[in-house]
Amino acid sequence: MARATIDLNAATAEELDEIPALRGHGFEIVRTREERGRFTSLRQLDEVPGLAGKTGDLTESLTVDDRSQEPG
Repeated sequence: MARATIDLNAATAEELDEIPALRGHGFEIVRTREERGRFTSLRQLDEVPGLAGKTGDLTESLTVDDRSQEPG
């Protein structure tokens, strides 16, 4: 059964770790998002420590909604 795509800017570390290409990097992705601001492109995952060149095609798993509201 196919998983629904999740928003990179709203996902928790645990949700991101469920994506095989990102497993073990959820915390670092969320930390990068908190430090640098919202992602505007999936390509920015290459800027996350440990992920450069390892993310492949994540368009079936992730979306980027840079307009969504900040949590809280």
